[in-house]
Amino acid sequence: MLDQLVESRSHAGEDTKKNTLLLVTFVIITTAAVFSWGVSLFGKDFGMGGEELSLDTLVAPPIIEEAPEPEPEKKPEQQKDPNVDIRKEIIASMTETPPKVPDKVSTEKLTIPPRDPNKFTVKGDRNFSAENAPPPDYQGPVNTTGSGSNSGATGQGGDDDAADAPPPPPVKKPVPKQISGGVLNGKATSLPKPPYPPAARAVRASGAVSVQVLIDESGNVVSASAVSGHPLLRAAAVQAARGARFSPTMLSGQPVKVSGVITYNFVP
Repeated sequence: MLDQLVESRSHAGEDTKKNTLLLVTFVIITTAAVFSWGVSLFGKDFGMGGEELSLDTLVAPPIIEEAPEPEPEKKPEQQKDPNVDIRKEIIASMTETPPKVPDKVSTEKLTIPPRDPNKFTVKGDRNFSAENAPPPDYQGPVNTTGSGSNSGATGQGGDDDAADAPPPPPVKKPVPKQISGGVLNGKATSLPKPPYPPAARAVRASGAVSVQVLIDESGNVVSASAVSGHPLLRAAAVQAARGARFSPTMLSGQPVKVSGVITYNFVP
């Protein structure tokens, strides 16, 4: 009779623990299997670098453009030798002592001009006077055909182009757009007197008020601001300064703006 008794106690808690243990075991086994498969996949040699790789398509090598040949260096142009005076016969000038006594005395007029003692002269088959010939003590190369340089440079010849080139045009200095005129009271063509403010008169405010002004090219005041003086007197001084007129100021033939100060003296 006892072996037929049915246990009435609930086993729900134990079943839950068993199910949880089974689930965790399944997750661990699945994770280990996936990890092993991944390691074997990456570690497998697919023979990409072995003899199984065959070349099916020929690819033409890229065309390498040849570098352009460097341009040959330009050699500096050879400077011309300076021209010199040429005489068929070198005859001393009247200011020089003859190097030797002439063989015979003649009254005929000479067709050969005397040499210039200040120029280098050589003997040749014609008479030629060069421009800017080198001095008589010149030791460098010379041109005896007249096709050399007349620049006057000695030692290494010369370059006529440099000598004949016109001088560069003078650089014009820019005219300033604004200049400082200092105290402008005596330069005004019209200088209105400021009214004496009643509030300043009540407290007997007095003294000088300086107003900084800017005058345009036509002589009109375009801006004015008091920089010193009694506070009760500044507004009246600025109002009077705005009505001042000046003659246009010219600089290098161009009208310019002028900045300066107008001073007003207030006496109670």
